[in-house]
Amino acid sequence: MSQMTDYLENKLVDHIFRNRVFATPSTIYIGLYLSSGAPGDTTTGSAGGDAVSGTGYTRIQVGPSDTTWNATQGGTPASASTGTGGATANSSTITFPTPTGNWGSIASFGIFDATTAGNCLLYGTLTNAKTVNNGDPAPYFAAGALTVTFA
Repeated sequence: MSQMTDYLENKLVDHIFRNRVFATPSTIYIGLYLSSGAPGDTTTGSAGGDAVSGTGYTRIQVGPSDTTWNATQGGTPASASTGTGGATANSSTITFPTPTGNWGSIASFGIFDATTAGNCLLYGTLTNAKTVNNGDPAPYFAAGALTVTFA
């Protein structure tokens, strides 16, 4: 389950109801949070905002594009979404770097508009927290595993 931050909610209200421009982010990034630093409505994108900061960690760029996120009807058509569930998911595996230091227990994620700083747009809790240590295999989201739903 994903939720919008106050930042994104305010931008969408202004864009839809107040005739203010909100441009699509040119890039979006997935970041990870430790179980001790879960994101929330007031989460920003400030440096260190995503609590994972171990050696080798970085946010991962994932679009936006028709080929990196599924349409609401499923798949990656170049046409607009026409589904009824308001959900999208990553269309291919999202892989983080192999840890070269201990990252800790990862329990949630954020979607940002910058590789560092910027703004947190959406966030969610992972189904299963996972401790990631030096030399562990690179953490990843399998295709279709990172779902964002607008409801």
